[in-house]
Amino acid sequence: MNRATSEELVFEALPPARGRGFATTWWGRSWLKALEDTALDGERLRQGRRHARAGAVGAVSVRPGRLTAVVKAGDGTGHRADVLLRQLSDREWDRLLHTVAGEGGHIAALLDREMSPQLVADAAAAGVDLLPGIGDLEPECECGEWDHCAHTAALSYQVARLLDTDPFLLLLLRGRGEQELTDELQRRSAARAEPAGNAAAQPAGVPAAESYARWAAGPLPLPAPPPRVAEPGTGPALGGGVPPADGLDVGALEFLVADTAARAARLLAAALGPGHAQEAQPAPLGEWQDAVRMATAGPAAHIAARLAAGCDRSALDLDLAVRAWRFGGRPALAALEEQPGEVPAAALGQLAAAWAGEESRPVLRGGDGRWTVVGEGVQLRWGPDGRWWPFLKSRGRWWPAGPAESEPAAALAAARGGGGGGRSVAVDGAGAAEPRQARSSNTA
Repeated sequence: MNRATSEELVFEALPPARGRGFATTWWGRSWLKALEDTALDGERLRQGRRHARAGAVGAVSVRPGRLTAVVKAGDGTGHRADVLLRQLSDREWDRLLHTVAGEGGHIAALLDREMSPQLVADAAAAGVDLLPGIGDLEPECECGEWDHCAHTAALSYQVARLLDTDPFLLLLLRGRGEQELTDELQRRSAARAEPAGNAAAQPAGVPAAESYARWAAGPLPLPAPPPRVAEPGTGPALGGGVPPADGLDVGALEFLVADTAARAARLLAAALGPGHAQEAQPAPLGEWQDAVRMATAGPAAHIAARLAAGCDRSALDLDLAVRAWRFGGRPALAALEEQPGEVPAAALGQLAAAWAGEESRPVLRGGDGRWTVVGEGVQLRWGPDGRWWPFLKSRGRWWPAGPAESEPAAALAAARGGGGGGRSVAVDGAGAAEPRQARSSNTA
């Protein structure tokens, strides 16, 4: 006989299991896998299997969070063994019951003492782990061993036989008994079937015959697109006068909210533009590219520092990249940071003919897509977009000096800042510029 209370089931000792396995169902085998993946001593597991096969496990108590039995050793000495499993929280139970109540097949399978793999998958999708995993079966035994001993292993093997016949035992271990669960599932299923308010209940969806008839008459028109957004909305103030949780940067979070709204507005505007469906869509931004894009909005200094540190870059790296992005987005950043590929002959011809016939032809040194003007600390770069990018040297680094040009002479004029020979631009950390007398530099 088995005797039950509202929170506990006690099973009489099972007969010896010589010549047979301990689990035949997939969930019973999953239980044993959690045990065998957790235990550190394989010999203790083998001893536990021998004890369980010999019928050395006494009556088994199953209650929320705990299994208990007295297991006899080979000399007849009995040891109380316990195996603990974490109970689900109220929120986890709510998500699980919502999942089960929404699928009649899950309820029917449980009542037939079956556990559907889809139930476990749906529960996992809702953030609830029904079956134990590595480390979830915690042992406690009077013998004093801290890991799974022969006694807790024997209890676990015996419980696998019980789970084979009744998966509700696993749910009891997780915190809820069968009667409580079935009552709650019936209540939730009935609530789903009730009409909202006093309105008559209407079947969900469209009858199949009606839907097919509509389609047979011709493709259904698409719904109207959403309206354009004049400007992104203002995000909520997240401070609210309440001290933030430890480690939470409210200012950074508000910046991310504002950036998300602005980006969504741009994407919507692009999607509503003519020919959007036929246009080739750009590749997604990489982590560093996206950090640079966000930094162009001018966040607070500590937020910019977090963006740089999150990509293992320095503040100066970010300053350089932001300046490039403001001049030309991805292509400008590529011209700054990527080694150029093979320069086409047409571009080399442009460079050779740029100052033909001029007396003050600049002296260029370098190659491989980058040419430095000797004595001026300015540089021309052939970009991956097929245009010429101007750069100037300041603080030992090459800084973007303007947008791309189709001609190298125009790019050089931008690099010189329009101030004549020998004049360059000093760039501060915010991307501002001021004229200064350049030092002679022969470093490419």
